[in-house]
Amino acid sequence: MFLSRFAVKRPITIVMVTLAVLILGYVSFSDLPIDLLPDLEIPVSAVMVDYQGVGPQEVEKLVTIPLEGAVGTVSNIKDIRSISSEGRSIIIAQFNYGSDMDMVALELREKVDMVKSLLPEGVGNPMVLKLDPDSIPIVQAAVYGNNDLEELQAFAEDIVKPQLERLEGVAAVDIAGGRQSEVEIRVNPNTLAGYGLSIDMLSSIIAANNLNLPGGIVSKGEQDMTIRTIGEFGSVEDIRNLPLMLPSGQTVTLENVADINLVINEGNSLNRINGTRSIDISIRKQSGSNTVAVAKESIAALELIQAKYTQYQILPVINQADYIQRSINHLAENAVLGCLLAVIVLLLFFRSMSTTLIVAISIPISIIGVFVILYFSGITLNLMTMGGLALAVGMLVDNAIVVLENIFRLREEGLNNIEAAIQGAGEVATAVTASTLTTVAVFLPIVFVEGITSEIFSDLALTVTISLFASLAVSLTLIPMLSSKMIPRKKIKSVAVPSVFEKAMGKVISGYKGLLSAVLNHPGRTFGIGILSFIVCILPLAIIGAEYFPEMDQGQFTISIEQPPGSSLDYAESIATQVESLIVDIPEIDIIYSQVVNTSTDIVVLTQSSDLTSRETSVVADEVRKLIKDIPGVNINVSVASAMMMMGGGLGESPVNISIKGDDLTELRRISNDFVDLVGSVEGTRMVDSSFSQGLPEVQVQINRRQAGQYGLNTAQIANTIRTIMSGKTVTRYKLDDTEINVVIRGEDWYSKSISSLEQLALTTPSGMTIPLSQVADVVLAQGPQTINREGQMRVTTVTSQIFERDLQGVSQDIEALLNQYQLPPGYSYEIGGEYQELVNALSDLSIVLILAVALVYMVLASQFESLLYPFVIMFAVPLSFSGAAIGLLITGYPLSVPVLIGAIILAGVVVNDAIVLVDYINTRRSRGEDRRTAIMNAGPIRLRPIVITTLTTILGLFPMSLGLGAGAEALAPMAITVIFGLGFATLLTLVLIPAIYVVIDNLSEQVTSRFRLKAE
Repeated sequence: MFLSRFAVKRPITIVMVTLAVLILGYVSFSDLPIDLLPDLEIPVSAVMVDYQGVGPQEVEKLVTIPLEGAVGTVSNIKDIRSISSEGRSIIIAQFNYGSDMDMVALELREKVDMVKSLLPEGVGNPMVLKLDPDSIPIVQAAVYGNNDLEELQAFAEDIVKPQLERLEGVAAVDIAGGRQSEVEIRVNPNTLAGYGLSIDMLSSIIAANNLNLPGGIVSKGEQDMTIRTIGEFGSVEDIRNLPLMLPSGQTVTLENVADINLVINEGNSLNRINGTRSIDISIRKQSGSNTVAVAKESIAALELIQAKYTQYQILPVINQADYIQRSINHLAENAVLGCLLAVIVLLLFFRSMSTTLIVAISIPISIIGVFVILYFSGITLNLMTMGGLALAVGMLVDNAIVVLENIFRLREEGLNNIEAAIQGAGEVATAVTASTLTTVAVFLPIVFVEGITSEIFSDLALTVTISLFASLAVSLTLIPMLSSKMIPRKKIKSVAVPSVFEKAMGKVISGYKGLLSAVLNHPGRTFGIGILSFIVCILPLAIIGAEYFPEMDQGQFTISIEQPPGSSLDYAESIATQVESLIVDIPEIDIIYSQVVNTSTDIVVLTQSSDLTSRETSVVADEVRKLIKDIPGVNINVSVASAMMMMGGGLGESPVNISIKGDDLTELRRISNDFVDLVGSVEGTRMVDSSFSQGLPEVQVQINRRQAGQYGLNTAQIANTIRTIMSGKTVTRYKLDDTEINVVIRGEDWYSKSISSLEQLALTTPSGMTIPLSQVADVVLAQGPQTINREGQMRVTTVTSQIFERDLQGVSQDIEALLNQYQLPPGYSYEIGGEYQELVNALSDLSIVLILAVALVYMVLASQFESLLYPFVIMFAVPLSFSGAAIGLLITGYPLSVPVLIGAIILAGVVVNDAIVLVDYINTRRSRGEDRRTAIMNAGPIRLRPIVITTLTTILGLFPMSLGLGAGAEALAPMAITVIFGLGFATLLTLVLIPAIYVVIDNLSEQVTSRFRLKAE
């Protein structure tokens, strides 16, 4: 009552404080960064090492396994995965959530440095990378419109890139899809041997002559000047004229023993936009920058460049800001619409414009105050914070309604404005504080949830919590103050309300009195009916299925094409062209953007499915699957971006991901093929695939160590010579037009024409003698794996699948039933992971959170009522709400998911509010001398109006969100459905069951108390 009295007596102070909050809130809102999801720190790091020209099995043995052993000793590590492919090893380390990834990266580098010296010669410097969601490009654009790819690339690098990099918030601009210049030095080992030179000697001479080095300090008078030795190549002619000292003492130039040319390297990748070759521009933002602002500035800069250089076409392909802005705007619209619906309800019930205006004012003030806390907490304005605000809109007025309704009632009873405001707010201060605390308490256990679920929903929980505390403060200060000033002293003016509504409310109250009387006559029977209703209504949970997170339609899907090993770039492009021609006529498809490489191709397809008249992206993607599934010679997978991929969790795994572990690659191939058949037979699976790709045909050089030793050669020397001649070796870098390009030494093309030519490759012995490769090795055809995957330091292959028109849990359970019947050989095992594993973990964690939330709510109530009995009565509203939520999910067709469980947790704190108001007022009337039945019969009808009002405002506030229409709405619609149906069902039963339970429990309490008294006597 102190706060209310202070607010009423000091109105100017309250107005000034309110204005200060509004000003700070507006400034904070203007500066809040906008993003799709909260800032996520994914606890994943990777170690990447290049070992050019070496096959997957050798990479695994010589590089991957030693690095896995080192990485495995890093603190807080959870899992290790690795990929060994030709010329590269990637070790992916996943750590426990909450790990300090900066410290982890330092420790990881230390561990890698410890084993670096044990790696074979020729291995590149290991790179330690931290997975950062901010490193994903926020804008990708294609430059096309000119058949000269070199000209397009020069335009992108010289004009577009510098202008974009100057923009505030842009971290990097990457250019891809063009050709690379390099200085190529072609040598013939036989020619070199004739001069007494070897490839290694030539490489060392070239590298040693392309240096600028400091030389110390020299004095000139009183001035000290640094010395620099300038020796870098200034032109290709400098390289050609490089003098070589021969063992014979003669000197020749490099061009006498090799062909030196500046060449354009086609590379192994290309980009296409709607069937035309293009250059890719990828823009990445700085960490913590406003995604929407940076993307908008980038798009604006591209438009200015386009207007100036009309001979080129610049088309933004992927723009994260577009989807983010549409999602945020739609949630904001939902919040505003929900607010308006809530105000209409207030107007109908209060029949007073001034009274309704008082409550309406409290909503924006509470929301704007939230922005101040979000700003100083470093939280972005994202899908979860906006969802929290939209969720809170309906609940923000609850406290104000209870306070104002009590003031309104006292005013009608004859008290003046000031006394009615002070006394009315004071009477319900404890109740509204308790109801706020019970709602807030349910969010506290979320801190015990680990993983991506906690990362995502912490912002929502914080937003709702701040909102409710703000609304509590407004209800106990601003509402009484405004009530004392805005409600007329003599007569409360009413707005015109349809007589139908007044009559309907009169009949509802009259009917409720009759029903309440019947309930009190048979409380035990009513209690039993309530228990039976709960059991029947909760049954739908067993049949509705489950998924991790609702699919969010971003109007985009990806076609991944795996070409046969060894495929040329031309072949890969021809497959991409074939796919493009098959899908281009689908009406919803807008842009087809292809990124083609030798062994794999990704085709990003953008649709117009965001239009309500178009089909969903998943439906379009399924049509594409059917159109391209019969293309021979390639493996094709069509996938719609899942929530896991958007959030960065699960390392981008598919909905169904089965890991099969074992040692023998042949056996793993057989098992994975069997699993592909089993998974493919399950209804709802699509694009079932195995990570065990087709074997890579290879030429093996089997060295005869004994024969090689007689010539003074070892395996490393022979392997290095072969790799340099066949693949080339970058010996130094040359600066061309302010850009550094590679200087590569390689053998003549003749050696790669046939195996017999390779056998004639000349090797120079330490004595200067030249012998063919066939003299010390056998060159044979063989087949090896394209990649070798490992998990937990064991070889692994994965079987993945997309799902369509079925829930994740149902599909996974059917798959697991089939796999349980499969007989695995000894030493082999499988594990179902991916989104399903995340779902299982989330359901387990959130179930515990729900139990803790219920316990905390009970503790808050026990503290408020100073009783263990009445909180027990109130808590019966919680299971009733769960049964209502189950019915809602069944009706709307939503499966159980993480948002649904979050909604259930919110319900545990919200539904008790009505019961609190009812039980608290029953106890108040009993304390005034009324008997139990009279108190219940009087309290029920009096509290009917505020209970109905608060329930309707919450439900209508969430109604726009529950429709799931518009960008981003799919994510939070199940949560809104859960709260709406749970709260509506619980409110109806609360008005009937809570009085019955109150009587039953009170009777039991009296019986127990009387027995203890008898024993005491």
